Amino acid sequence: MTFEDIYGAVKTRFADSDVSRIREHLAYQFNIEGEGEGIFYVEVKNGEIYVEPYEYFDRDVIFKCTGETLLKIMDGKLDPVAAYGSKDLKIVGDIGKALRVNDFLKS
Repeated sequence: MTFEDIYGAVKTRFADSDVSRIREHLAYQFNIEGEGEGIFYVEVKNGEIYVEPYEYFDRDVIFKCTGETLLKIMDGKLDPVAAYGSKDLKIVGDIGKALRVNDFLKS
C-alpha cells in the first residue's frame, strides 16, 4: 500500500463527512508509519473539511499509526480506543479534540 493509496482512501472517506454543524476549528495531522509512510492533515474550519497531503504546523492533535490501522479505524473494523490502548495508535496533543474525529467519521 502506498501513501497515495492511504491518502486517497482517507480523503474520499472524509469528503463524505458532514461537518456543517462543527463551528470550532479542528486540525489533525496524521503521521503514517511503516509501509506507505507519509504525512497529511485534516482541518475542519467554518463548517467545511479540508484534507491535504502535507504537514500542518498549527495542529491540535497528531495521530501516529500504520496505514492499515488507520484504514481499519475509518472502516469501523477497529475501535480507535482499543487501537490506542494496544499502542497501534499514538495520539499527541488535545485528547478531547482527538475524540471529536468520531463526530464526523460517523456522519
